[in-house]
Amino acid sequence: MNEREIGIGDEVDIEVETPRFGFVKRAASGEVDFVSPIPTLFNYGFVPGTRADDGDPQDVMLLGPRLRRGARTRGVVQARVAFTDAGARDDKLVCKAGPLTAVERRAIAFFFTIYARLKGGLNALRGHSGVTAFGGIDEGRTRRFGKKRG
Repeated sequence: MNEREIGIGDEVDIEVETPRFGFVKRAASGEVDFVSPIPTLFNYGFVPGTRADDGDPQDVMLLGPRLRRGARTRGVVQARVAFTDAGARDDKLVCKAGPLTAVERRAIAFFFTIYARLKGGLNALRGHSGVTAFGGIDEGRTRRFGKKRG
């Protein structure tokens, strides 16, 4: 199959796993992966037909109104959240109709700073070693990331 990288400005298909304000993060298999003590501030899902560095479909956050779990839509990639999970790169795409606002950037940074601490604790309980950390938000116009099959 032909692979191409997903970049900022690209439009992608999205399947919602965790609706905005949801607490349950599911694995690609549909099993509960993580129950957060704080709700997500955005719709969280994946880009079907892709494979990220961690072997799962590429994670994506869709800013905007709450969508139901399983909803399929399209979104324009505006940024990438650099994230490391138990020592493995696990970046997330950020999609919305236009550029991120300062408030949205702060909300994303706030959420992932807390999420990294909580997920790091969960990883330790599960016996996974390696750093879990939020590495910032990249809105660069030249960087390409993620691989799409198709």
